[in-house]
This record gives sequence, structure tokens and C-alpha cells, in this order.
Amino acid sequence: MHFHARHLGIAASMLFLAGLGTQLAPAEKEKPPGAMDAHRQAVHALNRLTFGPRPGDVQRVARMGVGTWIELQLHPEKIDDSALRARLDPFRTLRMDQRELVENFPPNQVIRQVANGKADLPSDATKRAVYEAQVRRYEDRQDRQEIAGKSPASPDPGMASPEGGKAMADDTDRPDRDEDRLFANRKIKELLDLAPDQRLKEILKMSADDQHAFVIALKGAREDALLKGMNSEQRETVMSLRNPEKVVIGELMQAKLLRAIYSERQLDEVMTDFWFNHFNVFINKGNDRLLVTSYERDAIRPHALGKFEDLLVATAQSSAMLFYLDNWLSVGPESDVGLGIATRGRKKGRNRYPQSRPAKGKGKQANGLNENYGRELMELHTLSVNGGYSQKDVTEVAKVFTGWTIEQPKNGGAFRFDPRMHEPGEKIVLGHKIKENGEKEGIEVLRMLARHPKTAHFISQKLAVRFVSDDPPSTLVDRMTQTFLKKHGDIREVLRTMFSSLEFWAPESYRAKVKTPLEFVVSAVRASGAQVDDARSLLGTLNTMGMMPYSMQPPTGYSMKANAWVNSSALIGRMNFALGLASGKVRGVSVNSGELASGAENAQQALAALENSLLAGDVSKQTHETINQQLDDPKISERKLDDASHPPNTAAIAGLIMGSPEFQRR
Repeated sequence: MHFHARHLGIAASMLFLAGLGTQLAPAEKEKPPGAMDAHRQAVHALNRLTFGPRPGDVQRVARMGVGTWIELQLHPEKIDDSALRARLDPFRTLRMDQRELVENFPPNQVIRQVANGKADLPSDATKRAVYEAQVRRYEDRQDRQEIAGKSPASPDPGMASPEGGKAMADDTDRPDRDEDRLFANRKIKELLDLAPDQRLKEILKMSADDQHAFVIALKGAREDALLKGMNSEQRETVMSLRNPEKVVIGELMQAKLLRAIYSERQLDEVMTDFWFNHFNVFINKGNDRLLVTSYERDAIRPHALGKFEDLLVATAQSSAMLFYLDNWLSVGPESDVGLGIATRGRKKGRNRYPQSRPAKGKGKQANGLNENYGRELMELHTLSVNGGYSQKDVTEVAKVFTGWTIEQPKNGGAFRFDPRMHEPGEKIVLGHKIKENGEKEGIEVLRMLARHPKTAHFISQKLAVRFVSDDPPSTLVDRMTQTFLKKHGDIREVLRTMFSSLEFWAPESYRAKVKTPLEFVVSAVRASGAQVDDARSLLGTLNTMGMMPYSMQPPTGYSMKANAWVNSSALIGRMNFALGLASGKVRGVSVNSGELASGAENAQQALAALENSLLAGDVSKQTHETINQQLDDPKISERKLDDASHPPNTAAIAGLIMGSPEFQRR
């Protein structure tokens, strides 16, 4: 997305005049005088508990009463969200379980089995076409590697996102033969003359080679035109011919944005995002491409406002987490599998193992004890890096969770406990004796960690960073910690303690948080009242800004603090997006900026109206004067020399306001 260079100059001057330099530090913002009045309380609540206010939200919340509105948000089951469900209905993958996803959108390991004759093609004609297309891709990739003199590489290439960055290998970077390209272009034109349901039938009639050339050429506007009018299943089938896993990831990512933009249950969406980030899983690691959908839906979302202990257990037993941190491969050194013992039976007492037990060190499996989950469980999920545990504790916790694995992982299987992989014997964790008890050992450790005072403080601190400030008052964190312990990890009660605190409503908390890229993009769409018909361009923007959903590779998740996101280059990029959004140049998103400044007869009136509608009037003198200086520019005022009454360019003014320093804060 590119705009006139003058706009970038405006952005740079605004940042300079606001005294930002390379950091947008909280101390540099203008503080509102005195305590918050009812209007500011409504703005503050919407900025913190939602992804940003929409036109009219501030007035609605003020009329309802901020306290009443917050209590309603704490009980999302009482809020009608049917309009959002209608928007999400076309994304069929959101409703599929893991095995259905593998069956309908086959991953690379399944395709490899089919190509090598170890698995059969499905009998359903449509599914069969998808499988055959992927086998064709696999064989083509193998042929090219052989020609290049390389040893055949794994057919499971990495992928950073479906919309940008390092893309999954789908042959789109291969130079097409001229005849293939000409055929595809001609075929696309022919298909566009057919009814939508006839297009797919014609595509499925193509030979494997023709189909392969066709889907490679099907990009951008041509793809949009071809898919227009097709139902959900037909669209997914066409896109799956190129890359099935990309369809699943793309629908999940688009759904995340649509939920954040349109859901009436805003706090529930904010907390779902918070907890996914806390229990982060990287979507582009192998099988997780098809596991993250159910992970967020079944492990995270149901517990977002529930009990932390339930959330912790749900994430620990999810296939996505087990695969991401490799715990599904973890084998106890003294377990049957670790010792290479074939029999399943064990005897109690001294003669625990049968007489056929091999000598120690012989017959062992390649996989051993994996400490990834044990370490991240304590460091990132519960106690924190300063939680007082030792390396010995990490090893003991890892032993506790041996045997926590996945049933048929290549087929989208769920959690199962395998006693043959589990390390026998007693373990000592944080000074507590964990008696040998199979799967229940893990549940005992999870409950112990969930109820630990260090966990209560760590979670409270992290929530306060998200909702209050980058450096929240210790007095508030301490009270939240006490609520966490007293209410047995009830997340809703901890939030209620925070939302009712003096610290949360303190004047210095008002617009004290800098928005992450996700928060900025979504808040701009919401504030402008935009209509999103296709969220893929918004995903491309987030990819450029470095915050693609579900795509943080380390288990730390994305940072919620300003210093991770804000510098001069990043802020100019935000201005660039804001100008494009307001001007209707973001593909798949439409904005009517004129509605936000209805009745404005000149640029000055439009500026005042847009400052009020987009920022609730919270504009600094510096920002106002900087934008005001641009209003005489004919490209902003749209004033002709012979027509002084020409209406102002509200899109340009709205873009400048959404790119301003004030809009970067919530």
C-alpha cells in the first residue's frame, strides 16, 4: 500500500511535534486533568475492555452506565452475538474437529503416504480431486529436487503465514511454462462466463497437469472473480487444490479479526486473545497447522473468564500444546518404552520388570525425556521466570508429564495417556512429594501450580499490564493476587477486582497504553465504522507490522508493552495504513468517512467532527495544529480556485487522525 510522499512527511512531522522521537513512552503523553468524568470513564472502559469503540459506543455505554456495561461484559453468555455468528458461518473449518480437518484438508504427511502407496485416495470425488492435486504437487517437488541434484527434502516445508512472509511451498514460485500460463489464463476467462456452481465442476474435470497449472495461475483479483457466488464448500475446494492447510489457517486468522471487529462480547474476545498469547502455540509448526483451530475453540475460549486451573489443564491436554512443545514425544528413561520393553505388563515390588528386561542402555528408543513443557509450564504459564524453581524441578516435572501424548497425531488425534512412556517412581516438585500415580501425577502438579501464590501474582501482574499500564501499581497487583488465591483462580473475580479499583480509573491510566499492531488495526476498523467483506488484506498489514495472528514462534507470545512495537518507522507504517483505510484503498474493506463528519461544510468543521467521532475529542494541541496546518492544502480541503464551498476530503482528515499519536493509545 503506497501513498503520496507528502503524507509520510506529515506523519513524520506529527511524531516529531508530539515529542515522540523513537519511543512513544507513557510519560510523554498529555495527562487528562483531574478525575475521570462519566464521558471519560466510558471512553476508558471501551479502550481497555474492547478492541476500541465504534461510532456511538461511548454514548451508549454512558447511557447504560459504565458499571452495568462492565458487568454485562463479564457475563458474555448474556449478550446476543448472532450477527457475528452469521459472519463466521461461511468458515466451515471453525466447526470441524481435528480428524475432520485432516480428512478434508490433508496435511503433507498424509499426502506423502498416499503418494508412496501407503494410504488410499478417498472415494468422494471432490475430496479425491484435492488429494490428487496435492500428490501432483508432491511429485513435482520431488522431481525438481532430483533435477537440481538435491536429496529429496521433507515435503513438510515451513510456512509463516497464508497472506505474507515466508509462504508454504505451493509451487507458486516456480517459473511456469509458457503453455501452462496461457492455458490457465484462457481457462479462467472461460470459467468466468459460467454460473458459480458450474465453475467447480469444470475445474474438477481437468486433468491433474491442467489443474496444477490452473491453480498456480489463480491469484488475486482473478481468484476473487472465480470464487464469487460459490458457496463455502465450493470456495474451500478450489483453494484447497493449491494448498489445503492454507485454507484452514486462513479461515482461522480471518475469523479472529472478524471476532475482534464485530463481536458484541468484546471482553470475551480480548481475554481469549490474552490467554492464547499466554499459552502461545506457533501455528506453523507441522501438525499444529490443523490443531490450533480446536485449541483456541475447545481449550482457550471456554475458560477465558472461568477458573485458571481448568484453563491450565485444558491447554496441557491439548494436542496443539503437546505437539508444539514436543511433550508428545517425551519418554521416561526408566519407562517400558525408554527401556525397550515390549510387554505392557508390570509387576509390583522389587521385581517390577519381567525377566526379559534388556540390559540398561540397550534397546532404548531415539526419543528421551523432553523438558520443554516442564520448563515453559513453570516459567511462562504459572510461576514466572522468578518463581523459585530449580533445574531439578524442571526435570522432575518433565518426568511427571511423560506419557502425555497424542493418539495418532498424523490423523488429528486427541490427548491420551500412555503408561508405557511414563516414568515410574516418586517425583519431588517444589519440595512436594508426587507419588507414582500415572496420568493423575500431571493433574496433581497442574493443580499445585495453579494454586501457587507465585502463579497468582504472575497472572495478576500480567493482567494488570494488559489492562492498566506497562508498569502497574504493586498495590493493585497485590489485591488482584489476593482475590486470585481467595477465589481459587476465578478469572472473572480477578478482573472484577481490577475493574473496580482506584488504580484502574486513575487519571494517569487514561490512554496510558500503546496499542499493539493487532489492537491498532482492529480499533481503526471499528472506529471508522468500516465494512469488512474480506479480512485478508488486514492480515497482510498485520504481517507487515510483525503481529500475524497465531504466528509468534517462541512460547513467550507477543509483547503487550510499548517498547516492543513503537519506533518512528513503525508509527509511520501505522499512518500509512490509516490513510489507506480511510481512503478506501484496503482491499476488501470499505469506509464511508463522510458519515463520521456528517454535516461538515468545510475542512475545519470536518476536523472538529472527526476528532470527536474518532478520538472522543482527546486530541492534543500539537496534533490538532499539525493537522490544521494541512487543511489549506487543496488535496485535503478539495477546494477549487473557483469554488470555495467544495466539501472537504474527510477521508484524508480521518486518516491523519487515526495515524496520530493519540490514536495509538488506548
